[in-house]
Amino acid sequence: MTRPPRAHWLVKSEPDAFSWSQQVAHGIEPWTGVRNYMARNNLRAMHKGDLAFFYHSNIGREIVGIVEVAREAYPDPTATEGDWSCVDMRALAPLPTPVTLAQMKSDPALEGFALLRLSRLSVAPVSPEHWRHICKLGGYKKK
Repeated sequence: MTRPPRAHWLVKSEPDAFSWSQQVAHGIEPWTGVRNYMARNNLRAMHKGDLAFFYHSNIGREIVGIVEVAREAYPDPTATEGDWSCVDMRALAPLPTPVTLAQMKSDPALEGFALLRLSRLSVAPVSPEHWRHICKLGGYKKK
């Protein structure tokens, strides 16, 4: 069975609740607490090896790093009711230059970017074009 091409995502976290530095310190961490059906469905669509931008919401409002899906969707152990899922994320690399929300909003190349269209969604897909452009803005080169 062939795996679909690697997909790209954006995951948001409030840095005072769970920050990039905590993700790095933990290495692999369950991405729990998602309580929006569209975001949950996005978690369920993730495959091991997919990459995601780590976005600091509320405080900072910037993409600060890249994480990789280390384990595909499973029941969220923090959910006390409902059908919620989580995935495990592995810290890969910081963006050499964080990409701010203000930068993204003013960049015509990011028209249609999910973070700008669906600003309240905590887990969203990222097109290949937007992924490449944000990596370039952030000075990230694949290792």
